[in-house]
Amino acid sequence: MKEIFDNIFKDGSKIYTKNLAPGRKVYTERLVNVGGVEYREWDKTKSKLSAAVANGIKEVPIKRGTKVLYLGASTGTTVSHVSDIVEKKGIIYAVEFAKRVLKNIFPVASVRNNIVPILADARKPNEYYWVENVEVVYCDVAQPDQTRISIDNANYFKAKYIMIAIKSQSIDVTKKPDDVYKEQIEILKKNGFEIVDWVKLDPYEKDHCFIVAKRL
Repeated sequence: MKEIFDNIFKDGSKIYTKNLAPGRKVYTERLVNVGGVEYREWDKTKSKLSAAVANGIKEVPIKRGTKVLYLGASTGTTVSHVSDIVEKKGIIYAVEFAKRVLKNIFPVASVRNNIVPILADARKPNEYYWVENVEVVYCDVAQPDQTRISIDNANYFKAKYIMIAIKSQSIDVTKKPDDVYKEQIEILKKNGFEIVDWVKLDPYEKDHCFIVAKRL
């Protein structure tokens, strides 16, 4: 088991995080024990961040102790692995618009004290104004204006980094995916962010890319 990023591990082609809640699964992930430490296999087909790591993204700014604002938390699959990474000294504010989806995160959060589920519209950061400033805004909302949403939240909560999973067809079905990716990168640059790295997520997610950007 080799640590390739802070608290992210690789064994062959498989990606893992150390289980913050030993003995418990969040979805259908495999649990493995190495040297008395339990790891969770991070399914690349169920998490865009895992797919980005597998496809060679050069930097993951989420580390031990990081404060993360996670937009589009869904049922909590990737949120749970981010929870493993940031450990008990970090925190994830998990924003989700759909109440029926968000309810799936509560059992996960009940055994992971670093996850705060929030029912809110990511377009309206003033709805969760009480959230403290964060280091990273992570966005996976699959909306045409998701890059703008990311920037607005990063500005509101003073984030240094933005991480975005871009689904090209959610932004513009009439354009080639590569053109959509380039446009989103330019939006970030024009709003005071430099691109640290970006990768396409094929074959794990078709017509997706993952971008890591840093405030200038």
